[in-house]
Amino acid sequence: MQPQTAMAIEAIIFDCDGTLVDSLPLATEVLVEYLASFGVVLSVEDAATRFGSGQLAESVAEFERSVGFQLPGEFVPELRRRRDVAVRERLRPIEGALELVGSLRIPVAVASNGPLQQTRLSLEVTGLLGYFSTNVFSAYDVGTWKPDPSLFLHAAKMLGVDPSRCAVVEDAPPGIEAGIAAGMTVFALGVDDGWSRGRVRKIRTLAEISSWLSGAA
Repeated sequence: MQPQTAMAIEAIIFDCDGTLVDSLPLATEVLVEYLASFGVVLSVEDAATRFGSGQLAESVAEFERSVGFQLPGEFVPELRRRRDVAVRERLRPIEGALELVGSLRIPVAVASNGPLQQTRLSLEVTGLLGYFSTNVFSAYDVGTWKPDPSLFLHAAKMLGVDPSRCAVVEDAPPGIEAGIAAGMTVFALGVDDGWSRGRVRKIRTLAEISSWLSGAA
């Protein structure tokens, strides 16, 4: 493959879950175990599909409507508490995350659909938080969730970089769609589906981003 011209990227905005930290299997495991305590049996795959993106409270409400079962009012806060316990005990960074973020010499941020406290905890436990400082943003604070591009546009504004000069790193269709809608370059980590719109670069590992940025990929 012939080297490509280095992309004019002046900032990188990362998703958190599944992109920087390996929290998705952990969170799904906690969810499946908690639901089982109410006699609700879901496979890991089904749970990931039903609760894998967007606002958790809305996912819970939709799940209750679909199965005709009412979960207790404290379900969401208790689920978050259980997740936080598991995160503190077992969460690990995605392979190559610490190396990549530590090597970047351009502004970086995290923009997640999850609550801010939850995201910062995941970054803190895995040793990543210090690289982002206050540049950690939540859809709960903006009031819109991916695939709406508002969260990414907010992050770009806070970094002081035009969206067209930003890249986002995502591992799920809603985030990829949000990046496209924001007019940003998208690094799609471990995603096989194709996108015919926008500047989407499929990568298998985070290490490939350095090659793309240097024009060596």
